[in-house]
Amino acid sequence: MLPIPAIDLIDGKCVRLTKGDYASKTTYRDDPVEVAREFADLGFPRLHLVDLDGARAGHVVNHRVLERIASATNLCIDFGGGLKTNEDLHAAFESGAQMVTLGSIAVREPERIVEWGRRYGQQQIIIGADALHGAIRISGWEQESGLKLIDFIKHYYDQGFRRVLCTDISRDGMLQGPATTLYKQLLQQFPDLLLIASGGVSGMHDLETLAQAAIPEAVFGKAIYEGRIDLPSVAKRFLC
Repeated sequence: MLPIPAIDLIDGKCVRLTKGDYASKTTYRDDPVEVAREFADLGFPRLHLVDLDGARAGHVVNHRVLERIASATNLCIDFGGGLKTNEDLHAAFESGAQMVTLGSIAVREPERIVEWGRRYGQQQIIIGADALHGAIRISGWEQESGLKLIDFIKHYYDQGFRRVLCTDISRDGMLQGPATTLYKQLLQQFPDLLLIASGGVSGMHDLETLAQAAIPEAVFGKAIYEGRIDLPSVAKRFLC
């Protein structure tokens, strides 16, 4: 399993929310570039970078931070938040993203996602499946979509997309363990899904649990900033 550290951005700073609630924002570090360098120095190959300002505004806001991180590290960055237009996607890739995570737009304009998959390659597109009680939510998790998680993933799976980042919103930022049972069910239904688990990781034992469940990749963030996980130990366990 590949562990992927995360940086969430508001006002260009490294923050975390709880269950996607912007009122719960905690600012951990002022310089996300410095944080990204620390990840890269430990040997982590990937970074999950989320523009929370962009997710709320409906367009990319923090692309300059993306550009700075891409210039300062060799991290393979997947970038999400506010990607709605051709211009947004172009800005993300031009600023150094190797992959993009598409959530709200994947709900509202599925035909556009198929077009982007043809243009940029489906392997560059991560479908963001953010769910609360089995239902997809959009716009920074603040709105219901009316779609069931399974139906949403199946639509894109049938179109040939294989990268899906699934966040159980009820667990995000709670440090109470990931939704391992849900992820195992998804992999049973979609066997070759390149599933990225997100939400709830509280320590090394949760990463071990996900690895034992054969989850391909896992994003973790708050456990880092709350000092609940030792990054050198994670790197030694999973990256060596």
